[in-house]
Amino acid sequence: MAEKSKEKYYLERLNDGIGFWVKSKGSLAQAKSPFQDIEVLQTDFGRTLRIDDYFMTSDKDEFFYHENMIHPAGISHYAPKRSLIIGGGDGGAAEEYLKYSSMEEVVMVEIDEVVVDFCKEHLPFVHRGAFEDPRLKVVIADGKKYVENCEDQFDLMMLDLTDPFGPSEALYRVDFLEHCKRILGPEGVLSMHLGSPIMRPNVFHRVYSSLKTVFGVVRPYLVYVPLYGTVWGMATASVQTDPLALNKENVEERLKTRKINNLQYYNGDTHQGVFALPNYVRDLLARNLRPITELDPMNEPGLDPQNHIPLKVVRPD
Repeated sequence: MAEKSKEKYYLERLNDGIGFWVKSKGSLAQAKSPFQDIEVLQTDFGRTLRIDDYFMTSDKDEFFYHENMIHPAGISHYAPKRSLIIGGGDGGAAEEYLKYSSMEEVVMVEIDEVVVDFCKEHLPFVHRGAFEDPRLKVVIADGKKYVENCEDQFDLMMLDLTDPFGPSEALYRVDFLEHCKRILGPEGVLSMHLGSPIMRPNVFHRVYSSLKTVFGVVRPYLVYVPLYGTVWGMATASVQTDPLALNKENVEERLKTRKINNLQYYNGDTHQGVFALPNYVRDLLARNLRPITELDPMNEPGLDPQNHIPLKVVRPD
């Protein structure tokens, strides 16, 4: 165990008035890439990844995020064979896609090779050997350009993005989502996160608006992610594939048929449960759509990392 003098409390802001802290028992590894600062801390969540002073994933809670980002969409597709991940350098999303017996290829497009190599080495309980699976193809490239120039077709696609500021903001815009729709085709399913409807309702609504402007079937849902400190919004989007068309029995049968085992969160009951939205979220979604576009970009106060002040408080003796 790390010495007490190495213990620190890492505080992360969820909005201008609310945040949370996680105690670190020490830093296990650090790296600096041309794009970002990367660090793995030892915490009660196990090995915990931080990038540019934001918590990303951890050994013990990664399944809250990855299983729910992948399987509501994946199970809804009749027989997924090819999947695309934009981002996802920790390998957690790829590991979930690779659980499908029908999956022939998973393409991960990550702009930062340092993140991929770092996570391969330091987060084995997140990727669980996914990088050694021959079905996984890692492409080091700009995800936006890759999608815009892509001529291949995919059954499933996940946008594993940071919050919509800086370079990531363009991947939440309508014009980019139109390209996603093009390479998915009518039955393909996209999944992405919407942010927290509690902490940043405007972000949640605007990302939903972008999806709703492009896709005919958009299904928002909610999952509590411990490392994010709040309820987190996610969504599936498709031209015609609807996860709500499946009941509990349908989901359980597909999990069995597709030989998807060792899940810690997702099952037939949770598939139904996450889509049951409380009234405050229904009211939020009922607002007039305001999609993210070049003329009306996402400009949420406090999202810009230049205004983010990370706090590290040394544990008092």
